Amino acid sequence: MNAAHVQRWVQEHPLSPIHVDCATAVMLKILDGKCKMDAEEKIVMALLYDEVKGHAGEMLGADIHALITTARDTHEDDEIREFVYEKRVLAETMISRPVMKGFKAMIRAEGLFG
Repeated sequence: MNAAHVQRWVQEHPLSPIHVDCATAVMLKILDGKCKMDAEEKIVMALLYDEVKGHAGEMLGADIHALITTARDTHEDDEIREFVYEKRVLAETMISRPVMKGFKAMIRAEGLFG
């Protein structure tokens, strides 16, 4: 799995604004260390986030993207990780559980993971 595959996948499966928010929330979960996906899926989800972070979300905006950039640049900072955790929990309360489950089912059914 590589960036070119994810880029093609996004071109063939444009994400709605709420699904951009879902990808962003998953990226927050990866960064706060709570994501239960396997290592390869985390890489693919990070690539998906990178591909869609410039697209409009429905609820999550530039402040969250800036936080993600900071968290990626400061890998082992517990204070940043805790702040990411708080923002991730807030994001997950804004995105309904059925929407998030639907997003995850869609990316699997549509072959994002190969």
